[in-house]
Amino acid sequence: MTSATAPSKPDGGPRMSTQPALPRRIGVFGGAFDPPHRGHTALAQAALDHLDLDLLLVVPTGTAWHKSRPLSDGQHRLAMSALAFGDIPQTRVDGCEIARSGPSYTVETLRDLRQAYPDAGFFLLMGQDQAQHLGSWSRAEDLPQLATLCVAGRTDAAALLQPAHLSFSGAPFLQLTMPAVPCSSTAIREALAAGRDTGTMLAPAVARYIAQHRLYAAISPTENPD
Repeated sequence: MTSATAPSKPDGGPRMSTQPALPRRIGVFGGAFDPPHRGHTALAQAALDHLDLDLLLVVPTGTAWHKSRPLSDGQHRLAMSALAFGDIPQTRVDGCEIARSGPSYTVETLRDLRQAYPDAGFFLLMGQDQAQHLGSWSRAEDLPQLATLCVAGRTDAAALLQPAHLSFSGAPFLQLTMPAVPCSSTAIREALAAGRDTGTMLAPAVARYIAQHRLYAAISPTENPD
């Protein structure tokens, strides 16, 4: 009776599995990203630094049910997001909402992701502006069962996680503080439409893409910053 031996590499050494480990802690950062700016990337980096994430998914909104203006074409927003977040490790831009027909709802995105990664824990990232309107989101009461809610505040204090509660439902969430980044997509669109310089609010590659494709030549009336 012969004993079984492990498969060997051509050099005779044991063969090692090359299958990558599945992510266990996944951040989900959704938004219009119209355009993505330095505030968005600062929030993403703070989340990676302090939530011990294996993967951060940046998910541009598809059809935004809550926006009073039409969004820029989804392919442009995907391309700009890839340029803005491309240099941040462990980060991937996901076009699942843009590919989906009908309005984009975060609760549906999280359910789809939980099916794709059944063993992972999810962290839903949002800024204070988004959190203030969270109670109006579709099936907002289901979100805490699908992901840990993480709200990033704009402050000059060192990044820090603190437990707190969302006022709309008493759902627990983590508060992620980060350095202040004074910019918004609304202000950037208005500046570009008026021919003004956006300074350092945009990554150079994103600014070049906007100029190349002549985006934001006309805008809708001012709305809540995004």
